[in-house]
Amino acid sequence: MNSRFLTGILSLIATLAGQAQEIPWKLETFSSAPKSVPAEEIVEEGVRSIYFEGPPFGGKPTKVFAFLGVPENASPEKRVPGIVLLHGGGGTASARWVRLWNKRGYAAIAVDHFGGLPVKDAAGGWKRNPFGGPNHDGGAKVHEPYENQWMFHAVANTLLANSLLGSLPEVDENRIGLSGISWGGVLACTVSGVDPRFRFVAPVYGCGYISDLSEDGSRFVGKNLPVEQAERWRALWDPANYLPRSTAPILWVTGTNDFAFTLRALLQSYKAAKGPHFLCIRMNMPHGQQEGENPEEIRAFADSIVNDGKPLPKILASGKEEGLAWVEFESPVPIHKVEFIYSRYRGSWQNRKWETLPAKLSPDGTGRAFVERPKGVKASFFNITDERGLTISSEPDLGLK
Repeated sequence: MNSRFLTGILSLIATLAGQAQEIPWKLETFSSAPKSVPAEEIVEEGVRSIYFEGPPFGGKPTKVFAFLGVPENASPEKRVPGIVLLHGGGGTASARWVRLWNKRGYAAIAVDHFGGLPVKDAAGGWKRNPFGGPNHDGGAKVHEPYENQWMFHAVANTLLANSLLGSLPEVDENRIGLSGISWGGVLACTVSGVDPRFRFVAPVYGCGYISDLSEDGSRFVGKNLPVEQAERWRALWDPANYLPRSTAPILWVTGTNDFAFTLRALLQSYKAAKGPHFLCIRMNMPHGQQEGENPEEIRAFADSIVNDGKPLPKILASGKEEGLAWVEFESPVPIHKVEFIYSRYRGSWQNRKWETLPAKLSPDGTGRAFVERPKGVKASFFNITDERGLTISSEPDLGLK
């Protein structure tokens, strides 16, 4: 038994102590590198196309497609950190995303977790993998054995991708992180509470608490399901069940008006995770695969944990008093600007309008900024941007009871 797996098991046992709910994934089942073979029919410059063995589906073996890449200067003598990459809904494994992280000095594996291939079919969609597991089912198959449901396979394949990446001689198995976009972000949240081997996690858009019976636009799963099915999905698969087990540092990246994952759901997820956590909330950030791949905050966050990079600014506290809103912070890099982002509107989070005010930095250089709080504010947060152009957000005050 290798030291990484033993450390992960001990951490998981400690985290789960006193928690009655059993997780559907047994880490020991997925802790060894799966067998892999080249996917010779799919060619992308600078990366390897592979299939690796996934869990059985319907009693039959599966092969999961992935792109895998390692920086050119990596070697067993000069091992590099790694990252597992999970695409969003309607997507597939992204070779571009792997190349981006290779340029950043990371080995990377991008997994197709929808049972597809990065090849267009006759209808313009992604071709089905003839050896793949289940496609995303939106909870419609929630009464089937969980081993046949999409969420079980998607999480299991993420654990296997971690094991496979860590088995490469050029990769430091103790410096592997995880990032996912949209539905990939949902998976990343769940995995953060299942696999303690990941050193950092960066969900983009996706979060937990997305099946709650909420009237503010936060219910993303279950709207079109019978109540009993929606409740079963929530009990089995909502990341809200797994985030309280998470101890890894998490950077949450999203937009103020995301159509699927609202600030309320994000804030609940942010508070549920037990490890160090950071926020990056962008005004009206577009929701898309490419937009989710590129935030530089994710690179800096990863580097600060596994590459001795300078950390992002850190929010120490924020609040409001006597007509002022204020934020306290520390940063290894000088601060370029601080902004107060606020909304005077109620209703669905997707339709709220947001405004921005420049905040004043304390002249004594103590890491404090303040702004005169406008009247009628219903929700607000601060954005702090350093001279690298990297932004971190304070915990939003959403006016929730």
